[in-house]
Amino acid sequence: MGKHADRTTPTRRDLIGYGGAVAGAGLLAGCLGGGSGDSVSDGPDGADGSTDTAGSDGSDEGEADDGSADSYTVEMAPVGEVTLDSVPEDVMVYSLLYADMAVAFGHGDAVNSLGFDADAGGRTLDAYYAELDGVEFDREGITQLNSGSGGGISVDRELLYELDSDLHLADPALFVSFDGWDRDDVAEVRDNVGPWFGNVYSRRHAEPPEPYRGDYEYYTLWEITERVAGVFREEERYEALSSVRDDLIETVRADLPPEGERPTVGTLLYMDGTYYPSRLDEPGFANAHVRPFGVPDAFGADDVTYETAYDHEQLLEIDPDVVLHQYGVESYYDVAATREELADHPVAGELSAIEDDRFYPSGDPVQGPIMNLFQIEMTAKQLFPERFGEWPAYELGDGYPDIPESERLFDRDRVAEIVAGDAE
Repeated sequence: MGKHADRTTPTRRDLIGYGGAVAGAGLLAGCLGGGSGDSVSDGPDGADGSTDTAGSDGSDEGEADDGSADSYTVEMAPVGEVTLDSVPEDVMVYSLLYADMAVAFGHGDAVNSLGFDADAGGRTLDAYYAELDGVEFDREGITQLNSGSGGGISVDRELLYELDSDLHLADPALFVSFDGWDRDDVAEVRDNVGPWFGNVYSRRHAEPPEPYRGDYEYYTLWEITERVAGVFREEERYEALSSVRDDLIETVRADLPPEGERPTVGTLLYMDGTYYPSRLDEPGFANAHVRPFGVPDAFGADDVTYETAYDHEQLLEIDPDVVLHQYGVESYYDVAATREELADHPVAGELSAIEDDRFYPSGDPVQGPIMNLFQIEMTAKQLFPERFGEWPAYELGDGYPDIPESERLFDRDRVAEIVAGDAE
């Protein structure tokens, strides 16, 4: 199984907690699809009928409830408008995308927690950040929020009191889905510790828990990123980073082959002889690194849900030209070892993606902006190597592969400068 075969592979439900998704909603690898988040509108005042108030120091000055002149507001569904008096210096984070956003805006040291073992997602961040001079995420002292076991997700409210965060950079609707939480608990933490600000159901446009359905909006990854930039008063950094992404999208779209010449692509997880497919042709930021390529979804003809599972024969019947295995970069899955296993299987070995060596490690669907840049570049090389350069051989533990400078699709130095504060 390879040099990392001793690393514990989680169950599919374990990964829901890791990914910041909701166990009951099936956001991880099923088809509760999500999209580009085209609908963007301001949410209502506070998730509980009140406007959240905390601290931040910004150039967009306003009047806070206490009459101070240095306050400013940020807004995102489902919490609506949040008033801050100073830039948050201690921030609770549950999902990996928000840790990546904090790092992108030069505030990675404000993150005091993650929903899972910090090393689990941290290795993925390390793989990307190692390519950016001076960029890193220091995980020492990061608190793990989820203490659940057996597939359940459990976060102790008392732990949030102990962390005493200036801001909870997390979706309150997500927390309502956890064991022992309801909307009153969210309001209690807001009033006694600090406000909430987050949105994760945009990942696949899944339906949030009932208490939040009337307040919810779906956003693209970069729309969420822009709102989080406002939290940290880093609008210039956002604009600069967004321009890098726009240039990257323009680069790949300018060189795509005609639609009829693009490969069919299947995105999935593989565990213990079973494939768990995920739809590409549905909305949500989970697909933000694949959607720009306009490739046919190999699973598009099937009614894929969270419960959908294929055996080897069923996947061979569909037979995608390319398989992208989620969570494949410095995460739980040793995709190189999986590829070897499947190549030796009498049925799986006949898959076109195995025979043609197009069974690839793919990115993390719970992606932030820096992750998204690397994952778009990675996907371009995996889908269209003749146009964007070959994706190098990769094994777990190698980090992000060394791409020749002439074949890089975005400027690493520019991104590092932006993170460092040089957004001009």
